[in-house]
Formats: sequence, structure tokens, C-alpha cells
Amino acid sequence: MAERIYIFDTTLRDGEQAPGYSMNLEEKIRVARQLETLGVDIIEAGFAISSPGDFESVEAIAKSVNDVTVASLARALEKDIDAAWNAVKKANRPRIHVFLATSDLHLQYKLKMSREEALERIKKEVSYARNLCPDIEFSLEDATRTDLDYMCRVVEAAINAGATTINLPDTVGYASPGDITDMVSTVINRVPNIDKAIISMHCHDDLGQATANSLAGVKAGARQIECTLCGIGERAGNTALEEVVMAMKTRPDIYNAETNIKTEELCRSARLLSSITGVRIFPSKAIVGDNAFAHESGIHQHGMMANSKTYEIMTPESVGVVKTNYVLGKHSGKHAFSKKLDELGYVLPEAEIARLFDEFKKLCDRKKNVSDRDIVALVESTEAVAKQTWSLSSYVVNSGNKITSTACIALKNGDKVIEGVASGTGPVYASLRAVEKIIHHPFSLDDYQLQAVTEHRDALGEALVKISDGSGVYRGRGVSTDVIEASILACLNAVNRMLEGGSSSISGGKPASSLSFDNDMLVGHTDKEVE
Repeated sequence: MAERIYIFDTTLRDGEQAPGYSMNLEEKIRVARQLETLGVDIIEAGFAISSPGDFESVEAIAKSVNDVTVASLARALEKDIDAAWNAVKKANRPRIHVFLATSDLHLQYKLKMSREEALERIKKEVSYARNLCPDIEFSLEDATRTDLDYMCRVVEAAINAGATTINLPDTVGYASPGDITDMVSTVINRVPNIDKAIISMHCHDDLGQATANSLAGVKAGARQIECTLCGIGERAGNTALEEVVMAMKTRPDIYNAETNIKTEELCRSARLLSSITGVRIFPSKAIVGDNAFAHESGIHQHGMMANSKTYEIMTPESVGVVKTNYVLGKHSGKHAFSKKLDELGYVLPEAEIARLFDEFKKLCDRKKNVSDRDIVALVESTEAVAKQTWSLSSYVVNSGNKITSTACIALKNGDKVIEGVASGTGPVYASLRAVEKIIHHPFSLDDYQLQAVTEHRDALGEALVKISDGSGVYRGRGVSTDVIEASILACLNAVNRMLEGGSSSISGGKPASSLSFDNDMLVGHTDKEVE
């Protein structure tokens, strides 16, 4: 009989700590709900003590999901544990995740603590946490560089104090699979009360071995894997959820393990993360990358036509890549469009489907055939968008290699249409400066990405922007067959989020300052501003 492996997802804690992956409260709740749909067993919702915002998001997630354990991280300190408990206590299944470093390196230089002092702290704080919550996880930070004899003492003491899960993290991605096997086997064979707790793996990818190390832990007896969508996380990231899940599903002969993950939701989960954070999934990313099931080599294509198993060890459908026998176009009806949304995993109210269908028809006037990726981009560029304070009415852009680019933008705000004109060293620069002048709210452009959604000349262009105004950072996404329009729409998406945040009134205010661009991201050189 296959062993049950619990999936502990830390996308919203360890993953969100990585540069470029921060999310607001609404976005975290969307991710949490998708993780519940995906079938993860535990969601680590954040580090409650770290900030009022983190506490609020952990508490909100605890109230927003039903059939999943919600955990909050806490140092081995009573104030941390109290904050974690207060944040998760309204969850149907709360967990407090306590940690303390146990390697001599961390004890000496970070904690300034002896082994015995650390051991007493662990006993005290795990016991304190257990008196608040029945489900306690204890992590030995930097476990893979911890003395094994001392590790066994710590694990035994933590379980005696009330820990129900023991996490042995490879905090800095230092270990090899053989190291993990030795560590887990030692704990299982030498800790007398280990049968009262589940062993968990939390591996980082600094040497590119996070997935292999987590799976080595499973083979050695670990029954929980801590991971993130697409492997996001500190430094080089964490174990990728989709990789360990599909490895166990594809190779039951090796791992003899199963999870509760609905693998058909993997691609949708990854797309949602990318949509929210604005960070593109690497095309060759295992399982969920665009090229994961692509075959260009003639030899590969010939084999695939004869039998797909020649070059595919799993089916695209098994991870949520939908293959269809019909193509949507300008003559397709609303019923076919609605069916397509359903196949792609989108459950939307009728009013939203009707609005998207109108956008789809406009797209069909520009493209002969509309692909699944076009529809995904269309939905995700408008899904959960901020209140539309400003919308695009029209734009005219003049640009060339012998002239200064100028943009005339007309934005709609309620019943008013307001025009702005600006110049810049490129068409996108000029357009965004015109937007800034109209809204009377200075902002800087911190990141700008432009990519094609599909392959052909009429492909949708997808623009991703990140702007800031001194009080917050806001992301926006826009899609269009015209990359300038896509850029303006992405900017407006971010601007509406910025203004919805209440940092400034949309009427009046001081004249906008010059739009700043970090690292000249839109132009190859810095030019003098032309008013």
C-alpha cells in the first residue's frame, strides 16, 4: 500500500519572501483558495509576528479556507507563538510552526547560545505552543549542518514537549541526497519516540538539489514535504511542489507514495502565481513551463506520432494542460466560449463571462484564431482587477528613429474623458508619462516586461509592469495585439490599484513629477526630458 505524503505549501511565507514575489492581502487569499482547490494539506500563510500586514493576511487566510490546515511561523519566543496562535486560531485546522537553529554555526554566531541553552528553550517554547494549539510543528533550522547526536536529542525533547511534526530543513541547500538519507534514517532509528511525530523535509535549491533531496527524505521515511509553487523562495528557491508531486505519481515503483494533490490543477495554480506576481514562468520549467510538453525535433515528433509515451512520461492533461479539437474564432458563440473557460479551470459568474466574451470578440477582430493561451491571458489580465477609476479611451503615438516619441492619451474617468500629451525617448515611455500627467499622481516604473503570449505574427503581446509611489508597490498586466496598448493597459491596471490603495486623491493634487525608470528599462540611453 502506498504511503500517504502530506504536502505543506509555503508559497505564501517562504516563497513570498523572495524578491519580486510580494503580494497584497487580496492576492494572498486568491492563492490560498487555489492551493485549497489544488489539494495541499497545509498552507503556511505567513510569519504573523513579522508585521501587522503579515498578521492580517494570516488571519484572513485562516478564515477564508475550510478543508486545509493553516500554519503560521514563529520563532521559539512566547511573543511570536502568541502572535501565530492569534492569527490562526479561527482556522478549522490551525497549526503553529516553531523553529530554532540547531547547528553549531548558527548557535555560536547568530543566537549566541550553547547547545544546552537551545535545548531548554526548545522544550519550554514547544510546550508553551502545545498548550495553545494541538498541532505543533518544530523545525531544526540548519538541520543538515547539525551534529546528528545533538539532533536526536533535540527531536526527542521536542516530541516530548508536544511537537506532532518534526521538520529537518536543508536551510541553505547544502546537502546531497545521500546526506538526507543518512540524517532521516538516523533520526528514525535512534529517537525512541519518533513514532509520535511525522518527519518533514524543507529543502532549498542553492545547489539545484531541492527536489532530489526532498524525495530522498521520502524514501528514507519522511511523510511531509514543504514546498512552493514553481519552487519560488529565498535565494535559489525551495522544492517545487509540482516536481515532487509528479515525481511520486510518475514513479510509484521507486517512491510507493501518494498525495492528495489534484494534479490537473498544477498548471492553473502556476499560472495564477505568475499572473499575480508578474513573474513569468521559465519556458523550460519542469511540469508547468510552456516547453514542458513541446516537441520540435523531427525524431521526437515522429516518435510522438507513433506513441506519445516515446517522449512523454506523463500526459499534458494530467497536469492541467488542456488539448482541444476545436479552435475558437470570430464565429464562435458564447456557449463555446463558456465551455472553453470551464475546460481551462475558470469558474466565473455569468456577468463576468459576458464581459469577457465581449473582449474575446474584439480580440477575434484582430486575430483569425484565438488559442487557449490567448484566452488565459485575456482572463488573467482582467481577473480581480482593481476598481476601474481610469480606463483607456484612445491613444495616438508617434515614434521613429529620427524623432522624439510623443503620445496623446485619452483616459476615461466616470463620464469624463481627459487627454494628456507627453514626449519621451520611446513610445512606451511617452505613453506612461502622458498617463502620469492625466492622473496627477507621480509614480516610478520599477519593472517592465513585454512578451508574446503565442508564436505567430498576430500574437497577443503581454505587458507586465511594477510601479511605486513612495507608499507602496503595485503590479499591472495588460494584453493586446498592439504592444503599446498592452503597455498602457498594464500601467492603468497598476495605477488603479495604486489609487484604490488610498494613497492619493484622483482629482487635483500637485503636478506630476517626471516619470522615473530604473536602469533605463524602456530605452537604451537616458535622454533629456522634452516637455
